[in-house]
Amino acid sequence: MKSIVARHTGVTPLPVDLEPTDVELNAIEAEMPVVLAEVELLDALIVLLDRPASEFDGRRIRRAHRRVLAARRDAANKTPVPPAVA
Repeated sequence: MKSIVARHTGVTPLPVDLEPTDVELNAIEAEMPVVLAEVELLDALIVLLDRPASEFDGRRIRRAHRRVLAARRDAANKTPVPPAVA
């Protein structure tokens, strides 16, 4: 079996440090409540793919949808923190 190797150098050089910066980590941390709420809503919707919705399922979806809206509202209302000046 032959191995496949790139014969050309990369078009875009990769940065030396591939780790996220502190600013990027802070942005991810700020978005995490919205992401978790959306995952919960998605989980509630996935459950309904193979069976009909019951009254309990409807309540679960409405509750998850309200959590998504609340998380988005809270994220939009947060005042952005300016990055530290070094």
